[in-house]
Amino acid sequence: MKRSIKKVAVLGSGVMGSRIACHFAGIGVSVLLLDMVPKGSEESTKPAERNKLVNDALTAAIKSNPSPVFTKDVIKKISTGNFTDNMKDIAQCDWVIEVVVERLDIKQLVYTEVEKYRKPGTLISSNTSGIPIHLMAEGRSDDFKKHFCGTHFFNPPRYLRLLEIIPTPNTDPEIVDFLMNYGDLFLGKTTVLCKDTPAFIANRIGVFSIMSIFHIMEKLGLSIDEVDALTGPIIGRPKSATFRTADVVGIDTLVKVARGVADNCKTDEALQVFTIPTWLDAVVTNNWLGDKTGQGFFKKTKSAAGKEILTLNLQTMEYGARSKPKFASIDAAKPIEDLKQRIKMLSAGADKAGEFYRAFHFSLFSYISHRIPEISDEVYRVDDAMKAGFGWEIGAFETWDTVGVAKTVEAMKAAGYSVAAWVTDMLTSGATSFFKVADGKRMYYDIPSKTYKAIPGGEAFLLLQNHSDKIIWKNSACKLYDIGDGVAGFEWSTKMNSIGGEVLEGLNKAIGIAEEKFKGLVIANDGANFSAGANVGMIFMLAIEQEYDELDMAIRMFQNSMMRLRYSSVPVVTAPHGLTLGGGCEMNLHADKVCAAAETYIGLVELGVGLIPGGGGTKEFALRAGDDLHEDEPETVTLKNRFFSIATAKVATSAQEAFDMGILRKGQDEVVMNIGRRIAEAKKSVIEIYDQGYTMPTPRKDVKVMGKAGLGAMLAGINGMWRGGYATDHDALVARKLAYVLCGGDLSEQSLVSEQYLLDLEREAFLSLCGEKKSLERIQAVLKTGRPIRN
Repeated sequence: MKRSIKKVAVLGSGVMGSRIACHFAGIGVSVLLLDMVPKGSEESTKPAERNKLVNDALTAAIKSNPSPVFTKDVIKKISTGNFTDNMKDIAQCDWVIEVVVERLDIKQLVYTEVEKYRKPGTLISSNTSGIPIHLMAEGRSDDFKKHFCGTHFFNPPRYLRLLEIIPTPNTDPEIVDFLMNYGDLFLGKTTVLCKDTPAFIANRIGVFSIMSIFHIMEKLGLSIDEVDALTGPIIGRPKSATFRTADVVGIDTLVKVARGVADNCKTDEALQVFTIPTWLDAVVTNNWLGDKTGQGFFKKTKSAAGKEILTLNLQTMEYGARSKPKFASIDAAKPIEDLKQRIKMLSAGADKAGEFYRAFHFSLFSYISHRIPEISDEVYRVDDAMKAGFGWEIGAFETWDTVGVAKTVEAMKAAGYSVAAWVTDMLTSGATSFFKVADGKRMYYDIPSKTYKAIPGGEAFLLLQNHSDKIIWKNSACKLYDIGDGVAGFEWSTKMNSIGGEVLEGLNKAIGIAEEKFKGLVIANDGANFSAGANVGMIFMLAIEQEYDELDMAIRMFQNSMMRLRYSSVPVVTAPHGLTLGGGCEMNLHADKVCAAAETYIGLVELGVGLIPGGGGTKEFALRAGDDLHEDEPETVTLKNRFFSIATAKVATSAQEAFDMGILRKGQDEVVMNIGRRIAEAKKSVIEIYDQGYTMPTPRKDVKVMGKAGLGAMLAGINGMWRGGYATDHDALVARKLAYVLCGGDLSEQSLVSEQYLLDLEREAFLSLCGEKKSLERIQAVLKTGRPIRN
């Protein structure tokens, strides 16, 4: 049957339930969020009192940070109620998700009520993280069992991409296929098919990793600060590393999962790793459970010097000042941008850090080898789960490939770690890695057939690095790939993907080659962020040395590159994600189409360093403001909105919000929920635009600007902000220059001007601000500390 999801019921409004409801509302689905009638309100007839529990939970979720919603408007799609009065309303829902407390008896009581009202064929699933899925379906009707499945979201659901799908023996395969596809395409999740085993995949491996680290740190005599320095971004893990992650998740939750595995996996060869250390028991006994209780492995305090974060000493169980650990191998590895090369270097380190990495990797590799086929038949599912659920940049098996499978197996055996027989068989068969790339496709080693197979659905997840055998052109910062079907793909890899001379050289070269040999060009990358903007360090150096001719040339090159992008003879489509700031935003403003990941944080932030957007961003906002003028509103309203977006250095907190800010264009640009699909969607868009008969546009000479009429209104507003103490002298100076450009200068009346006219105004204003001492102080502060200052 053709199945669509128009309305979802979420039963349970706790931390997970309310946030799952927000995520569904964020993609446009109507949501019914239900919870219990609060104690003491059973006899009340007032909905406000009977629904207080669910309403308070939803309000708390909306106010939480990070926000669970893409825009505040989505809350309108969520209606609330209670189990007593509104369970009957689930009859109108296509999917019922149970997210109540982790007790089987309570879940079964809820399912009894659900069976009274759900219409046959409705999906029913549980978000449980620990209770066996098949136990929850016992005693239910055949239709219930057929449509029942585990759907384990990770918290927070908007940001953590993992959705584990856990069927029972009675779940209809069609339901499993639907959930796998829906989670991927509509919810933007990495959907991982799991077996109904304790803790499923991600928590089984993730909690083992943490517990293994706890035991290794005891053996090596490491501190909390040292372990977090070793297990964070340096090896491609989140900034929260190990102990901070435990504080965020809840130390009691971690202990509960570890004990659950120990109790339910008696044949696990690494059972002793799940033994709770004495100090961890003491932390739980003290109720130091992390963020939820105000202290855990870390504790925030206030002193005369300001806020301070203290670290727990596990020997004395007292909090003390945080330390900055020093390891020779980490110092040596930090300059290495390539994560895989960095991991190889760290694993070979001769100091205590190297000893830690070898012990940790040996323990992890041994464990994952023995979990196949217990928790998964395929190695790629384990890696997908860890990357999407725990934020690992590369998976466990991929890490093993990185350090060398055969070499590591020998070292593991010598150190007393066992390896599953299938790994030895794989090496004997001549296969040397768990993954490889062939013909642009990522392949995994299939254990039963002892051959490599393409990862299912991989064609929808285009990775530029998988086309490294089809590089057409490159320089030290950029690569241009043939990504098939007559489309070229351009990426660059600099620190934070900043844009400098080499990137602009590469962009122009890429457009030239695409115009000559391809249907069009996709601009994207596989890094953590699209781009943090222009190379501010280069601008600062030229300004300090007063090399204004070179600075003028650099700005002209940036502007000309953006105009070349806009007015190329082939379609250019960008696929931004993550941070897309300043010059990175300007690149998207000039594309024929933007296929943005839902989690794209885009904006023109130059005012933060005392400058205005100088790569065509100010020009483009002036152009769009002129095009957006409506007869039924004052002419300056649209222009003021654009002005404040730049003047406040506002960054969209999602791609959806970027539409409201006028950065993305309604009806032209699109949001791709699954970040892994954005490049494939951009490629598809290039082909569609080309096949529709793409005609190269011509530079605009009819941009409507307000002149003195708009400028006067803006200057009055700026003066008011300055007099009210909301803007410093320098803020006001920069804002006046921005207003001047947006209004097209001090023209006596509303006029039509060319894009080049506005670019010249923009460049002149940018150059003049580069000569301002306070702007240079702001740039210097960002370069030194990563944070802007107000001066």
